[in-house]
Amino acid sequence: MTHPFLDRAGLRERVHAALAAFLRRRRDRLTEIEAEALAPVADAIEALVLGGGKRLRPAFAYWGYRGAGGADRDEILAAVAALELVQASALIHDDVMDGSETRRGEPAVHRRFATLHAAGGWRGDGDGFGTAAAILLGDLCLVWSDEMLHASGVDPVTLARARPVFDDMRTEVTIGQYLDVQTQATGDTSTDRASLVARFKSAKYTIEQPLVFGAALADGGRLAKAYSAFGLPLGEAFQLRDDVLGVFGDPAVTGKPAGDDLREGKRTYLIAAAIEETGTTLFDEHLGDPKLGPETIQELRDTIVASGALRRTEERIAQLTETALDALAGAEITDEAREVLTGLAQAATQRAV
Repeated sequence: MTHPFLDRAGLRERVHAALAAFLRRRRDRLTEIEAEALAPVADAIEALVLGGGKRLRPAFAYWGYRGAGGADRDEILAAVAALELVQASALIHDDVMDGSETRRGEPAVHRRFATLHAAGGWRGDGDGFGTAAAILLGDLCLVWSDEMLHASGVDPVTLARARPVFDDMRTEVTIGQYLDVQTQATGDTSTDRASLVARFKSAKYTIEQPLVFGAALADGGRLAKAYSAFGLPLGEAFQLRDDVLGVFGDPAVTGKPAGDDLREGKRTYLIAAAIEETGTTLFDEHLGDPKLGPETIQELRDTIVASGALRRTEERIAQLTETALDALAGAEITDEAREVLTGLAQAATQRAV
């Protein structure tokens, strides 16, 4: 995903450099413990964290900070870069729970370690080993997010002010993941439930909480309400776009197999809207079947379009984005931050990946 507002102030390059430097230090520590066994752990995390990603969370946090009057500092870039390790943890665990084969066009972490097990001719079940390894690597990324924040160079008083937001964000995304799993298990197909899951699994930790975190780093708590009014609807619109791409996205662009959300049985707003319009028979029969073939996927896609669910979802994306931008227009932030955050809203909701 390329967008000029993601690169303003050299943000993506600087976030990448901060992450690379931190991960080099962590690699050194791992290889001190046991080089042969733990080098693949460092390789896998580096490949995921440094090999791609939109860097939306650091971008919203950084411009939330600048909007509150904060001056550009390398320590702040390192602090907001820690959000990418929270994201890496969520992605690794999400792929395990969904049984996803790929991530960003490469084998998902659990598949990577299952392959390592097979190549080594090791004992036991290779898939079980891959799953166990991925759970631990996801946990490690979450631990490292905390460490990177504290090693950023931001002074202790500022860290103490921003830390509650960081902690709350990590709690919310974990609870959101559980709500997603629980919703799939219960088969709840209401649009209200889908919106709740989207809000906590993605919306809050993608946009709202990074903005509030950035404001806290700048001692701009006065902006928390305005940033929430902007970030929460925008974050939900971001997740709805992700849901559309999960069904209709081009695998060559998204790095995920076509119709992956249908195979994984995601009860997204898009799917919930289609079920509301058509009934559950077709989706009960096929949703969540990991062996769905191209013809059935196309049948489900056609049903979603014919039911009006795709149009309804696109309209909701537009409505949520408009609500967010209206809130941003009234926020007392710097002009540059307003410009960039408006551009980031477009990047978040009008993307192809």
